[in-house]
Amino acid sequence: MNPAAGSVTVIGLGPMGRAMVETLRASGTVVTVWNRSPEKAHAMTEHGAVPVDTVAEALDAGEVILVSLTEYAAMYDVLGAAGDHLPGKAIVNLSSDSPEETRTAARWVHARGGRFLAGGVMADAAGVGGADAFIFYSGEREVFDACTEVLRPLGRPEYLGADVGLAQLYYQAVLTLFLSGLLAFEQALAMIERSGEPIERFLPFAQQSMGDMTELYAGVAAMAADTDGWRDIGHLRMMAAGAGHVVETAAAIGVGTGLARAVQDHWLRALSDSERTGAPVSTFQLFRGGTT
Repeated sequence: MNPAAGSVTVIGLGPMGRAMVETLRASGTVVTVWNRSPEKAHAMTEHGAVPVDTVAEALDAGEVILVSLTEYAAMYDVLGAAGDHLPGKAIVNLSSDSPEETRTAARWVHARGGRFLAGGVMADAAGVGGADAFIFYSGEREVFDACTEVLRPLGRPEYLGADVGLAQLYYQAVLTLFLSGLLAFEQALAMIERSGEPIERFLPFAQQSMGDMTELYAGVAAMAADTDGWRDIGHLRMMAAGAGHVVETAAAIGVGTGLARAVQDHWLRALSDSERTGAPVSTFQLFRGGTT
């Protein structure tokens, strides 16, 4: 496989797709675009992209095809009607989905003569191509090596291996941190606001309390790898009590407690399992799927 140097087709022009087109064009890459809504494709001419009317034309425009859709199922709908144009093409799917669905998609593309590389973009639309942006990739090493330079403007490439599901595994694991943390922050803001306190006054304390999580993450990861997590009854009791106080505070001022109760229940279950087994059970063990 020898992708045309500096030439990419982008299929799917939601916020991420548009950001990728703009970033690639800014780097001098020749970009062809297609979208279900033609007006979105034609709007990208403002950035120098070339719109085409059919998926077949989009596939024929180059060997590197970036797919940016809501989920993998949409890829079958879009590419299925032009399956005879897939042989020899490198389909680089940067959509979000599960690792197993990614493996299924790779088999689907391979069965039609195409090559497949999965990616997980670790940046929002505004951050694509920024200094902190990086992208998890997995799949055939040959495909990754052939596409690396043309994809590099989007973010630092991080190749995880031949198992095509790895990119989505790592992406979804990081997304777990982000989604849970974002909801927790919004709950904290709701508690402040419902109590009559200004959010602006609280914000710097929230920022200070979180700070740099690097060392905390490293410590928790080391315990998970070496000792099955933080297995200490005193720690479990303290965290369960703290989680209970969060529930009580939120409930008293009329803030939703669903997230807080889920957190509390997890600590309480760890305590309950510790009492049942006669040995400390960490919350990490519960997430992993049981005790040893």
